Amino acid sequence: MANPIVLIPARMAATRLPGKPLADIHGAPMIVHVWRRAIEADVGPVWVAADDVRVIDAIAAAGGKSVMTRLDHRSGSDRVFEALGVVDKAGVHDVVVNVQGDLPTIAPSVVRACLTPLAEPEVDIATLATPITRPEERDDPNVVKAVGSTIAPGRLRALYFTRARAPWGEGELLHHIGLYAYRRKALERFVNLSPSPLERRERLEQLRALEAGLRIDIAIVDVAPLGVDTPEDLARARNILASRTLR
Repeated sequence: MANPIVLIPARMAATRLPGKPLADIHGAPMIVHVWRRAIEADVGPVWVAADDVRVIDAIAAAGGKSVMTRLDHRSGSDRVFEALGVVDKAGVHDVVVNVQGDLPTIAPSVVRACLTPLAEPEVDIATLATPITRPEERDDPNVVKAVGSTIAPGRLRALYFTRARAPWGEGELLHHIGLYAYRRKALERFVNLSPSPLERRERLEQLRALEAGLRIDIAIVDVAPLGVDTPEDLARARNILASRTLR
């Protein structure tokens, strides 16, 4: 693993929280908080892939780098791939870390953890999961479950992702964290695939990769960062960032 780059997709037209990249959290836009966490992870250069000049301006004011992308991307992965072609035309970076722009509480250590599975050459894509501890999350379709086979302590080979409670029976359930580290060639292949049947059914794009035969490995981390989708989530993020230091 030679030379990662971190790309943060930011989309202004969120249905449940319009304009959320610019939502204020203690005097700074949410996207700036995510950018700061990615910078603190210190795994490679960090760029924000935006679809609005106001996001570009916010990142510039914070001292960061950003690139404008099209409005019509169907996923963050597509936006990241467009941005990669602009900021790294020479193909210097062989690993692409996609950090979602609505994770202001993500710890830098979690960003670093996503790179670990790529130390194995056969892995195409790496992602994260954490054990579910809140009973209400076990059957919550908004909490995506990761199912995999253990291949090392704290590491799984992904078999499936689902919004249902899975696997069945007694035992631990894993909450999938939507942060990905792609080998550059795997990302290019992925975004050029058509949406797969299971992807459309579950509304989970990572199933497209599995159906196409790409290998996804999962690193287990202690805590899931809060994804901000609603005003209630935003209030929780403000409380979290007011009360603790992220490492």
